[in-house]
Amino acid sequence: MPHLSVEMLAADATAPITSAGHAQLGIAVLAGIAVIVLLITKFKLHAFLSLIIGSLVLGAVAGAPLDKAIASFSTGLGTTVAGTGVLIALGAVLGKLLADSGGADQIVDTILAKAGPRAMPWAIVLIAGIVGLPIFFEVGIVLLIPVVLLVAKRGNFSLMRIGIPALAGLSVMHGLIPPHPGPLAAIDAVKANLGVTLALGVVVAIPTAIVAGPLFSRYAARWVDIAPPERMIPQRTSDDLEKRPGFGITVATVLLPVVMMLAKALVDVVVDDPTHTLQRVFDVVGSPLIALLTAVVVGMFTLGRAAGFTRGRIASTVESSLGPIAGVLLIVGAGGGFKQTLVDSGVGQMILDVSKNWNISALLLAWLIAVAIRLATGSATVATISAAGLVAPLAAEMSTTHAALLVLAIGAGSLFFSHVNDAGFWMVKEYFGMNVGQTLKTWSLMETVISVVGIAGVLLLSLVV
Repeated sequence: MPHLSVEMLAADATAPITSAGHAQLGIAVLAGIAVIVLLITKFKLHAFLSLIIGSLVLGAVAGAPLDKAIASFSTGLGTTVAGTGVLIALGAVLGKLLADSGGADQIVDTILAKAGPRAMPWAIVLIAGIVGLPIFFEVGIVLLIPVVLLVAKRGNFSLMRIGIPALAGLSVMHGLIPPHPGPLAAIDAVKANLGVTLALGVVVAIPTAIVAGPLFSRYAARWVDIAPPERMIPQRTSDDLEKRPGFGITVATVLLPVVMMLAKALVDVVVDDPTHTLQRVFDVVGSPLIALLTAVVVGMFTLGRAAGFTRGRIASTVESSLGPIAGVLLIVGAGGGFKQTLVDSGVGQMILDVSKNWNISALLLAWLIAVAIRLATGSATVATISAAGLVAPLAAEMSTTHAALLVLAIGAGSLFFSHVNDAGFWMVKEYFGMNVGQTLKTWSLMETVISVVGIAGVLLLSLVV
């Protein structure tokens, strides 16, 4: 076998590093994923380290020379961090500015002031959707939990009636909408169009959040009728600020990158000429890097300066936003390395060969694979990245819209039934003061509703676009 350099692997992502048959490759995939699951769940090893070891086990069982497996992993890690790492960092900066300036509290307070008791669950899911756009799921929970607890206490609501819509809005954004890490990594893996994925993601996300949020919360509140735990009501960020940014400018800042990316997708459809000046301009303006960078720079003024922050305070806010995402970046990067090892071992082509005679939609297959990895590992991000690597070859013959739907199918699958091996499960349990059984009946079922309604929406869209 000729020597394959890292550069050659990067140039030809489908170049197999082993001549193993389908059976051996299938065993290699199961062994690699089993090692990752065992290390994360049984030995409590960090997902970053687990993914590295799992990638090497995958390559070894597939019969690839160790140096080739290492080269594949390194290439995948590098390209994934280069493609999505900067975007994740920019999203974190924007989210931190939104939180520290009191902009998030301003959105919350303004909407809640205009919402009556009957509209409150709908107002909460709207807040979670807006705030959740640029913010990681865990950060969104920390931001919104005080609001959920206060609204439930003051309005004499069941905690689940208010809490489930907030969790649904955040979770849907996390699984389906870029610039969250999972969707970004999947877009990169299957070479989908980000603007089209974003547009279709919004179409799927809205009904999904409604069904899993305000509608499902009616039943969750009957099954688990609990009061807000007093010990978990903390002080809000903006309570210590003399002023904070206005509602309109805050929402505009949050939505700015979304509008820029959607504008690019619209111009691509209307103009459809890569040499046209307008399309070339919007290819730059609507690129994720420029869109998020623009929003961050604008946010320094519309959020930071509006809250009375000095240049030093803004600089420290930006700096403090980057530390907490180091783990996320490493996991996403290692997931990209695992994905590239899958691809270079020929696993993706194997799935393409094996499934071509199956009477099953490629979108449903991608969802099922993501569901299986999610149930096993507990991580939505790991499930998304791994599933995207496995089904990437299926996107080669797909249209732009169907490649985007493939990303959304994977994202929906990655949210299926969060249980005891998911850190989010324990966060929700502790913040809401529930026991394990109550958390399963509310949070876990809500995640399953999101996953099932999400894939149903994706399959319906695939019939019309």
